[in-house]
Amino acid sequence: MSRVIRSLPVMQNWDCGGGCTECCRQYAVYVTEDERNRILAQGWDKEPDLQGVELFERVGHREGNWRLRHRPDGGCVFLDADNRCRIHARFGLEAKPFACRLYPFILIPWGDRWSLGLRFSCPSATRNDGRPLSDYADETRALARILEQRSNAAAIPPPPLPAEQSLDWTDFERIVTALDQLLAQPAIPLEQRWRQILFVVDLLRTARFDGGGDPRKAVVGRRLSQLLEILSQAARDEVPVAMNVPPPSRKARVLFRSLLAVYVRKDTGPQQGSAQRTVWGRLWAAWRFARGRGRVPRLHGAIPADARFAAAESAWPQWNASATALLQRWSRVKIASGQFCGPGNFGLDVWEGIESLAVAFTAALWLGRLLNGHGQPLTEALIQAIRIVDDNFGFNPLLHRWRQRQVLRLLRRGSELARLITWYSRVACISDD
Repeated sequence: MSRVIRSLPVMQNWDCGGGCTECCRQYAVYVTEDERNRILAQGWDKEPDLQGVELFERVGHREGNWRLRHRPDGGCVFLDADNRCRIHARFGLEAKPFACRLYPFILIPWGDRWSLGLRFSCPSATRNDGRPLSDYADETRALARILEQRSNAAAIPPPPLPAEQSLDWTDFERIVTALDQLLAQPAIPLEQRWRQILFVVDLLRTARFDGGGDPRKAVVGRRLSQLLEILSQAARDEVPVAMNVPPPSRKARVLFRSLLAVYVRKDTGPQQGSAQRTVWGRLWAAWRFARGRGRVPRLHGAIPADARFAAAESAWPQWNASATALLQRWSRVKIASGQFCGPGNFGLDVWEGIESLAVAFTAALWLGRLLNGHGQPLTEALIQAIRIVDDNFGFNPLLHRWRQRQVLRLLRRGSELARLITWYSRVACISDD
């Protein structure tokens, strides 16, 4: 019997509107040997425009590594002239490769359940279009059963803590719920809510959840709930308002831009940035991001050709409640689903995972301001920014390398990460008016 799906405590909608086809153009779809054989048996070689066309290409040299081919225009080989999937249209949803069926859902192991998340790289997810995710219970359960057949998800432990400490799933959920409740506060500016979360995480780092070897002193269960309540209240009382937060240091901004260069890049597909196409282009882009002046390298096709770093560093000229709601919804989905750490984010521990999401949040603000400064309306700029950043968050392996993780640790010192959030939110998230 398939395990149940853990729903999100936040309203999130989605529906594939059809005709978008971005996922059919932007992503490489990897298939198993069984999926490849099943699709080949569907008789596509009898289609006049597919005769002699290779439907798959081998990846690497290992047997069984395949992915769907893309046409020269970037579209999947099975994308028809009406922007519909041929496999889906002829044989139904279940006949498609698993990767196509899963997107944009994310299923994260959560003890005896699956936690349901969403990839905001999909425009419908970012815009919150369509039906509530709860309407997809049958579909996501079917996907979960396939995952259970492919891997022993029940054996995956809860996300780790530093110093070889550990939590059980119930206590992990207590932490997630407490952080989500901080994000859900309606009367506090969003950037201040994020700084409250970092405040709580910084104090939780000092806790000995295992009691220092003494089970009687372990911070678990009811004791953990009480600690989270105390720390959450302390955050509300002690985290200052934005006007009392000093700007980040020059070093912190340089370090942040080194992570930013990973969050705003696109390495494949039609939106691949021109700066990503050669080794020299990537080296030049890295140097420009470290310098932080002049023209912004086009690491992504959506970055305007004349974009300049100064546009992202200036204060937002306007803000509205819809922009706050968009950033809040994205942040809450990532936290409440558990995607920010553990198996959803390269095995990062709980605290480092939250900090990596805080960097992604700041990157979305930076990129949104850049796009807004070059003509895009506020909400559209943020939608584009979140889609680009979320496309890399939890999926780009560069973010898991030692160098990037070391940068994250350096930004933790001196509350620099909290200062960066306020700096790139100034005027924007100080008020929801």
